[in-house]
Amino acid sequence: MPVVQYYGTGRRKTSTARVFLRPGSGAITVNQDPVERSFPTEAVRAQIRQPLQVTEMLDKFDVLATAKGGGIVGQAGALRLGIARALCAYNAELRPALKRAGLLTRDPRVKERKKYGLAGARKRFQFSKR
Repeated sequence: MPVVQYYGTGRRKTSTARVFLRPGSGAITVNQDPVERSFPTEAVRAQIRQPLQVTEMLDKFDVLATAKGGGIVGQAGALRLGIARALCAYNAELRPALKRAGLLTRDPRVKERKKYGLAGARKRFQFSKR
């Protein structure tokens, strides 16, 4: 018998998350570890749970996810988007609530590249008159 699951991909900065929602009790697993181990701060864990709270699905789904690249905050943002997209795949009627909460928007902010002749993306080398 095939496993019923819903898939969503999330990205943020340089992080990518693949999220699978399966009917369950609300356990969140990231890279085969409980979410508490992968994301030590409560603020970041709350960000990950946000789509489930908005749609009141916290105890209806188990979240199985893989997150690659970037850091903790980028991965959390990617997971949040992935969970929101997977919830839309489960039930399209949840989309307006998620959209209103701003959870279906991919955050476009990424690191700006360094330009030649400059110290960084925009910082210049110190000017010396003499």
